[in-house]
Amino acid sequence: MAATDARQLLASLQFSDSAFPSGFYTMSHGLEGFSQARLVARGDVHGLLADLLVHSVGPGDATALAGAHRAATASDWDEVQEIDHRLFASKLNAEMRTASVRSGHQLADLAAEVLGGGGDAAGVTEYANRVKARTTPGCQPVATAVVYAACGVDTEAAVASDLFAFSVSFVGAALRLRLTDHRHAQVVLYEIGAVIEQVATDAVRRDVADIGGCAPVADIMSAQHERAEARLFAS
Repeated sequence: MAATDARQLLASLQFSDSAFPSGFYTMSHGLEGFSQARLVARGDVHGLLADLLVHSVGPGDATALAGAHRAATASDWDEVQEIDHRLFASKLNAEMRTASVRSGHQLADLAAEVLGGGGDAAGVTEYANRVKARTTPGCQPVATAVVYAACGVDTEAAVASDLFAFSVSFVGAALRLRLTDHRHAQVVLYEIGAVIEQVATDAVRRDVADIGGCAPVADIMSAQHERAEARLFAS
């Protein structure tokens, strides 16, 4: 493996790692709402995750990430900003919008520090400055796209890495909600790989004008979760 390829791989592993403090640990990505409504049981985690990837995350977040990655690679920051606004507008629930921008702001801020003041950080700094100036929302997938572009990770690898990070976070939430155990969680993550591969391929090919998933039950669960009396997760 070439040194450049190894560096890109390491970057994708670092920023998609569940230990990276981007705020994913605070999210269940709607799973807690399904659990509160008793619409998901211990054996349903894989199926629900696959449905969300195919019908919600893929057409929404992953498509925005792919488009923003291409734009960031070309240093087209107005296009990155336009995609950011489009993705933010496509999120129907307040808690999903809030969770996305909180994580995105954290990622953009920390990534600039991690990458240092060199050339790698220039694009991240440009985007972070726009977030701070409130000219762009700062959604997590767009922030991720900017970071991966700065690290030289190619578009499809960037999308697949973020989809896996989402899946790890989702399964981690399932563990905390006692919807799975540590052994079965690893089975779910391995088996979801085939879904991630197809969703990533579709997201890279999809036009940014088509950003936005269709998962009405997930939207309803999120809306109910916003008003829950007790919550373990932010989303």
